[in-house]
Amino acid sequence: MRVLTTDEVRAAEREAVGRPGMSTLVLMQRAGTALAQFCAAHFKIDSVCVVCGKGNNGGDGLVAAEALRGIAGHVSVIILAADVSGLSADAAAMCARLEVKPIWVTDDAAFESEAVRQALAADLVIDAIFGTGFKPPLRGLPLRAVEAINNTMGTVVAVDLPTGVDADATRPVHETGENMVFAHGIATFIAPKPAHIFGDLTTGPVAVSEIGVPPVAVTNSTGIQVITGQEVGIAFPPRPRAANKGTFGHVLVVAGSLGKAGAAGLASLAALRTGAGLVTVACPKSIQATVAGFAPEVMTEGLAETADGTIAISAMGRVQALLSGKDALVLGPGISQNAETAEFARRLVANCRLPLVLDADGLNAFGGRYAELKPPKEGFRVLTPHRGEAARLLGISVKDVQADRRELARRMARETGSCAVLKGLQTIVAGVSGETWINMSGNPALAKGGTGDVLSGIIGAALARKSDEQTPGSGPDLGPPKTWMKDIYGFDPHEKQRKFHAQQLQHSSQIGSAFMKDVCVAAAVHLHGLAGDFARDMLHENTVLARDVIDHLAEAFRDCEQQLERELFYLQK
Repeated sequence: MRVLTTDEVRAAEREAVGRPGMSTLVLMQRAGTALAQFCAAHFKIDSVCVVCGKGNNGGDGLVAAEALRGIAGHVSVIILAADVSGLSADAAAMCARLEVKPIWVTDDAAFESEAVRQALAADLVIDAIFGTGFKPPLRGLPLRAVEAINNTMGTVVAVDLPTGVDADATRPVHETGENMVFAHGIATFIAPKPAHIFGDLTTGPVAVSEIGVPPVAVTNSTGIQVITGQEVGIAFPPRPRAANKGTFGHVLVVAGSLGKAGAAGLASLAALRTGAGLVTVACPKSIQATVAGFAPEVMTEGLAETADGTIAISAMGRVQALLSGKDALVLGPGISQNAETAEFARRLVANCRLPLVLDADGLNAFGGRYAELKPPKEGFRVLTPHRGEAARLLGISVKDVQADRRELARRMARETGSCAVLKGLQTIVAGVSGETWINMSGNPALAKGGTGDVLSGIIGAALARKSDEQTPGSGPDLGPPKTWMKDIYGFDPHEKQRKFHAQQLQHSSQIGSAFMKDVCVAAAVHLHGLAGDFARDMLHENTVLARDVIDHLAEAFRDCEQQLERELFYLQK
């Protein structure tokens, strides 16, 4: 999902309004409805207070107030104006439809009135004062309203952006010192803005509804995207009814060493859980039985090994034979930094034409040999370093890596011709296609041994999945619509996914296969973080293990499918 500036969002809106049947009023209705849906999905709404400004942000809040009136026990509306004549045309139109009698506020003293105090005592307070287009600083009545909202005891949800935040800001808000609403959740529209990505605006959920405005119609000066359920929907459409194991690919995992059998087991099991049709693990023969014990569905091949129990160079012939018939290779988890094994890894990488995920000690094998990472013309490689591995590869300090992680990931992608996944807080995916994604799923529970191995397996499964069996624009063969589901639920759960995937395939076919592979990597990174979020919520961030992330992949997939169905996409949950 592209990150757009304020001007670009306005351009996209103008483009949309120019289409038949579309107007700014329709967009406002869609935005307010999406906001109400977001609030109902996440927060207690026995009582609601919507604080509205004079502009269209306030109009969105008015639509939400009316939509929530049928759910909440009590809804109040505060408008920072003397009467309806002070509102924008669309906001005034929405106000005319409002069943709730609004409280009009024109001065600071009004916030001490009993009516306003009772309204602000609601369980849920919606900040609809200013959104995109606001430029600090706050002054006058809006500043007093922000203070009043921040002093409430209820949950606060911001419409588009917390009031007081510049949408185009690229620094964390705590560094700016500006007055702003402290929100527990944010619902924004059309596209995320830079502040949603870089502003550290909330620890709560942040969701985007495109409200029928295609952001691809405008330029993207930020040059970045954020990963959501959209990318997961592209990479993992519903499985066709006529599918077989081959449809979802065969992943070869070359991993493990004596004492590190778990790395091979976790990577292979993650690939299976992510949907790979077949997974084979090639590992030192001494740990083959241990790796096989992780899952009966995993096939294993024992390899010649060194005296240290690591993969020997003499295993090269067997591994090259194993590459035949495979669709993706994962190399590196737990193979150790044994010198002979490192030479084996370099030779295997040099001769591999499959999509390749290079992780952990597979990357360490190229310390001081960074130039050797560039793939052959027909190859596709994914490098997955954390900051320490990136520093070793590039011969720089960790501080240098952290100084500008986004640019460093792009540099690695350019110089190696590979898709670079720079892991950490807000993992960066710099693609071969030139696109750059930022991932906002994940949490500190993932700072534990084995979670990187899980990510490698997820990426491997995403790359192994066949997509060329589907005609671009046709979408997956899911059979006829499930009319019985429509009768019960009011919709076919796969219908929007079918249409969405068909549209995205048609769009991506014009860009090229490198972009599609990059999207698969981005989707895998998001799924990994999202599964970690669900594991944390079910357990505790201190207790989550790497295998718990695998166990919660099902919830991550379901969540992304629900995002597609609701057309409400989450930057973070």
